[in-house]
Amino acid sequence: MTEQMTLRGTLKGHNGWVTQIATTPQFPDMILSASRDKTIIMWKLTRDETNYGIPQRALRGHSHFVSDVVISSDGQFALSGSWDGTLRLWDLTTGTTTRRFVGHTKDVLSVAFSSDNRQIVSGSRDKTIKLWNTLGVCKYTVQDESHSEWVSCVRFSPNSSNPIIVSCGWDKLVKVWNLANCKLKTNHIGHTGYLNTVTVSPDGSLCASGGKDGQAMLWDLNEGKHLYTLDGGDIINALCFSPNRYWLCAATGPSIKIWDLEGKIIVDELKQEVISTSSKAEPPQCTSLAWSADGQVKATSFSPTLASQPWGMGILGTLLLLLKHWDREDTCAPLLEPSPPARARTSLGPFSTFELFSFISPTSGADHGPFSALGFAL
Repeated sequence: MTEQMTLRGTLKGHNGWVTQIATTPQFPDMILSASRDKTIIMWKLTRDETNYGIPQRALRGHSHFVSDVVISSDGQFALSGSWDGTLRLWDLTTGTTTRRFVGHTKDVLSVAFSSDNRQIVSGSRDKTIKLWNTLGVCKYTVQDESHSEWVSCVRFSPNSSNPIIVSCGWDKLVKVWNLANCKLKTNHIGHTGYLNTVTVSPDGSLCASGGKDGQAMLWDLNEGKHLYTLDGGDIINALCFSPNRYWLCAATGPSIKIWDLEGKIIVDELKQEVISTSSKAEPPQCTSLAWSADGQVKATSFSPTLASQPWGMGILGTLLLLLKHWDREDTCAPLLEPSPPARARTSLGPFSTFELFSFISPTSGADHGPFSALGFAL
C-alpha cells in the first residue's frame, strides 16, 4: 500500500486498559470503548484538529472489568459483558442500563446480538454458552457436547437461511450450533492450541478461527468442512472479515495482517513502533478487531497499552479505526491470561487514551512529516 499515516488526535478518558471498541454505521461519529476501569465511554468524534473527539458519557454499572461491548444494528443499544459474570443492555440515548443478565457463574468473555437484535448470546469462563432474549431471560444454556474449557468467543451467523451460532474455546475447538434447538451441528477440529477468536463472514458462508497456534483457519459453514489455513506467524488474538471486500484481518501478536482471500496473500501488515526505556520490553499485543457494517471503520486494540487510533486508507477510500494501549512500563500481557492466578497478578496501567491517525495518499501532495513514535509504521 502507498498510503501515509498521520496523527489526527488523541482521546483521553479511561483509567484502565481499553479492552474493546465498537462502532456503528448508523452513527459514524460515535465510538464506544470498554475498559478494565469497569466503564464504557461513549465518544463523539468532532474531527477538529485540536480536539478530534470528546467523551459524551460514561456507562457505569459493572463491578469488574468490562471485557466486551457490541452495538445493536440500529445503533440504539449496546450490550456489554464483564468479569462480574453479568451482561448489561444499555440504552445509548439515555446512557442507562435497561436490562441486567444474570446466570453465568464466572467471567463473561464474549457477547453478541443476532442480526435482528432479538436474541443475545454469551460465552463465559464457566464453559457455557447462554442464549438470551432482550428482556434478560436466559432461554437456553448449551450443556450437551459443550466446550470443555473456557468459551472465548461466540458469534451469530447473519444468514437467516442457515440460523447458527459459532463458538470457539480453549479446548481448541470451533463449534457450530443450530440456533433453532441449540444442538451441535459441527465440530471443527484442527487447531493445536487454545482459541481466542472466531468470526463469521458477512454472507454467513464462512467462518475463520485463530488462537495460540498462530494459524487462521477458514471453514465452510454450509458444508461443514475445512477450506484452508493462513499462517499468522504469531498468536492470533482477533479476526474479522471486511464487509465489502474479500479480506480477512488478523490481530497477530504485535501486528495486524490483512489477507486478500481470493489470492490468499497479505495485502498489508501494520506494526507498531515502540520506544522503551527497558531492554526487556516487549511490544504490546493486538487483541481485538472489528469493522463497521459499511466497511468504513475498523477497530482494534492492543494490550496492555492504553490508546486508540482511527486510520483512514486514502487509496482504498476506507477509514480504518485502530485501538491500541500502552503503559508507562512498556510491559506486555494478553487480556486472556493462561490461568486465573495469572489474571489475579495483572496490574492496570495508569491512564488510557485514544490516538487517531489517518492514511494520506502521497499523490495528495500533503507533507505530513515523520510518523509519531506512538503510532504504527507500515
